[in-house]
Amino acid sequence: MIDRRTLLAGGAAAASLAGAPARAADPRFPAGFLWGAATAAHQVEGNNTQSDAWFLEHVQPTAYAEPSGDAANSFLLWQTDLDLVRDLGLNAYRFSLEWARIEPEPGLFSIAMLDHYRAVIAGARARGLTPVVTFNHFTTPRWFAARGGWNDAASPDLFARYCARAAKHLAAQIGYATTLNEPNLAGVLQELLPGNLLGGDRAMAEAAARALGVDLFQPGNALYVRDPARTQAHLLEAHRKGRAAIKAVRPDLPVGVSLAMIDDQAVGAHSLRDAKRERYYGPWLRAARDDDFIGVQNYERAVWNDTGRLPPPADAVTNTMGSEVWPPSLAGVVRYAHAATGRPVMVTEHGVGTDHDDIRANLIPAALREVKRAIDDGVPVLGYLHWSLIDNFEWGFGYGIRFGLCSLDRTTFARTPKPSAHVLGAIARANAV
Repeated sequence: MIDRRTLLAGGAAAASLAGAPARAADPRFPAGFLWGAATAAHQVEGNNTQSDAWFLEHVQPTAYAEPSGDAANSFLLWQTDLDLVRDLGLNAYRFSLEWARIEPEPGLFSIAMLDHYRAVIAGARARGLTPVVTFNHFTTPRWFAARGGWNDAASPDLFARYCARAAKHLAAQIGYATTLNEPNLAGVLQELLPGNLLGGDRAMAEAAARALGVDLFQPGNALYVRDPARTQAHLLEAHRKGRAAIKAVRPDLPVGVSLAMIDDQAVGAHSLRDAKRERYYGPWLRAARDDDFIGVQNYERAVWNDTGRLPPPADAVTNTMGSEVWPPSLAGVVRYAHAATGRPVMVTEHGVGTDHDDIRANLIPAALREVKRAIDDGVPVLGYLHWSLIDNFEWGFGYGIRFGLCSLDRTTFARTPKPSAHVLGAIARANAV
């Protein structure tokens, strides 16, 4: 089980490292621009015992460095998190519903859990925060993964049923909704990764299938995918049906999907860039043309020649995993996503995994200056949601890679804003960079 943010690597980058570009004539962002931070249920809530990920964290062999455990205890401390977002000067909060809590067994929907998420949504509104809600952020119920997950022919209808039930309970106060998180990388991510991470992930999934006596245990955040084309077809259909189910409850609610997007750049003749773009994003960008907006999640660039991807420059600033941090990459994907879909763009994730917060503090304004130039050029951008609010569980890497605007004490659960949090907060309060 892997972490796309970490493995696909880190962000756009500190402008001060390459010389800050000239400030745009008008630094102000559009009125109503969303400034926020993002989390995902399994990564912060803790004790998500009915999920596929929890089961895999405890099976042997496991590909997880450590179990999620209490995580940030956000299931209980959600009001603390909302207060933190508000106090930083932000006006939006992206979080996810946990399908495994809401539907712990097939067709059994928990009113208590739906009420919990309704309280979180209402709590955000009470603090002046726009709730941006992801209906599925990777993790699925254990029973769903034991059916084969997104490989199962019934998976789109099962997802639509869940979306319909959750929307009936929750949609009234949601600001923006996304169906799925980074579904475009299911079944292709291994092409972007070094080493034999695929082998360890497959061994873990096969151990889970044996433990449950099923043919295929395919979790939502899988590196090993038995049939990538089948899984992708089902995810695309799940997005369409899930969107329709949500819109049937509340037609005016903006619904989209969040895609992982590298800023792909071409060098030389016969560059592979366009072929890579089609493989990694093409079907999803076409599907998003029917959405109300497109969510983009960017952590890096890739430079392609005619034989493959070039290594980063020797003097590049890097993240924890050694990947390049380069500031304009976010604006690059914002421009491309809008050009490909014609839809308004929301930055649903952007950040950097690093223990050096000065890299993050430099990255945020550097990347946002480039986004503002895209806006000035006519690209409609709805908001910027930084990943992540707090240091949290980063899937296979456990708690060792830190993306947070705030640090986390895993014993007391204290959240402490880093300097980068105040950098983003100042930008948000001014609505300008």
